[in-house]
Amino acid sequence: MAERMHVLSGSTFEEQIGYARAVVDGDWVHVSGTTGFDYASMTISDDVVEQAEQCLRNIGDALAEAGSGFADVVRVRYLLPDREDFEPCWPTLRRCFGEVRPAATMMVCGLADPRMRIEIEVDARRRAATG
Repeated sequence: MAERMHVLSGSTFEEQIGYARAVVDGDWVHVSGTTGFDYASMTISDDVVEQAEQCLRNIGDALAEAGSGFADVVRVRYLLPDREDFEPCWPTLRRCFGEVRPAATMMVCGLADPRMRIEIEVDARRRAATG
């Protein structure tokens, strides 16, 4: 049976809704859709680029706790309510994924809170499994 572990970030949403920031299932790490909330203060910037940066910090923390990192990401999904917000985020996203080049999808959709301007979800392999 594959090892299964939950990674929690301390977000109040995880407890209220009933999910984990990430789930490690054997060799795989599945990181939930992650928004730009700073979980320590439960605040969120109005700026989409700052939100993207915070999303990536939150995702990076979850990946590290799971024994993985951005270099191990194989799939990324970007969800934004406003398609015009995507391009300003490209330099920030490229810093994490430019060398890795994971399979990627961008979708325009509503998010759970109107303050949320971007949500990012990733799937990665654990380092121990890849090398």
